[in-house]
Order: sequence, then structure tokens, then C-alpha cells
Amino acid sequence: MKPREVEVLLVDDNPADVDLTREALQAGGHAVHLLTARDGMEAMAHLRQQGSDSPVELVVLDLNLPRMDGRAVLSAIRKDETFRKTPVVIFTTSQAARDIKLSYELGANCYVSKPGNLTDFMAAIDALARFWLKFVSLPLRGPNG
Repeated sequence: MKPREVEVLLVDDNPADVDLTREALQAGGHAVHLLTARDGMEAMAHLRQQGSDSPVELVVLDLNLPRMDGRAVLSAIRKDETFRKTPVVIFTTSQAARDIKLSYELGANCYVSKPGNLTDFMAAIDALARFWLKFVSLPLRGPNG
């Protein structure tokens, strides 16, 4: 039986990181439908456009984004009744203690610093996917949830 595809929204303005994430998910054989947004405003527009029928079950969010940064996106998600329970993984280059602390205060479910080399980056994505998609029970979204 083929596993159900999980809808993941990746919010990252770095095209290389988006491509590497997609490659790591495919290489790991993870059942993911990856939606992408290049900035926070695009991410929120996507979520709000779908409303309660949004299929997004997990958000992977960079902090340093143009137009609307990840902190503002996380805050907006947590304040919106429709999305406040959607798990949000912070995946960013920042290792600053203040960013980590603030992300958890704003309601992040976990915080992972992007590794600086390709091998570790791919391994981090694979580990995140295995944890969030294989071991965690995600709340269903959209018309079936």
C-alpha cells in the first residue's frame, strides 16, 4: 500500500535550498507533495487563499525572508484560528540564541539550523522528514480532516 502524501509548505527564498530540499525528499523516498513560497507574504497568501480547505499539514519555515520574515509568518500562523495547530518547523541558517528563543515563544514546534555543507544539509532534511512524516501523527487538513 502506497503511503499517503503529506502536504508540506516550504517557505524559503533561496532557490538552491528549495532544490536541495526537494532532492533530499525524493532521495529519501518520502511521500511528500512539496508546495513552496519564496517569502512570508506569499506563504500567508497561499494559506489564506486555501482557508480551512488548505491541504498544508506541515510548514517548514526559514526566518530570513524578504517582505515578511519568518518570525512574522510564525506569529501570523499562530494567531489564525484556521492554522494555529499546523506544525511549524523552523529551518534556517541562524544559530542565534535570540532567534531560537523567540521562535519557540512564538509557537515553533522545533528549530533546526541549516547545516553549512551539502552532506549534512541532505541528512538534516531526511531526518526531519523521517521524524515528521513517519513517526509523528499529523492532524489532517483540508476536506478530509
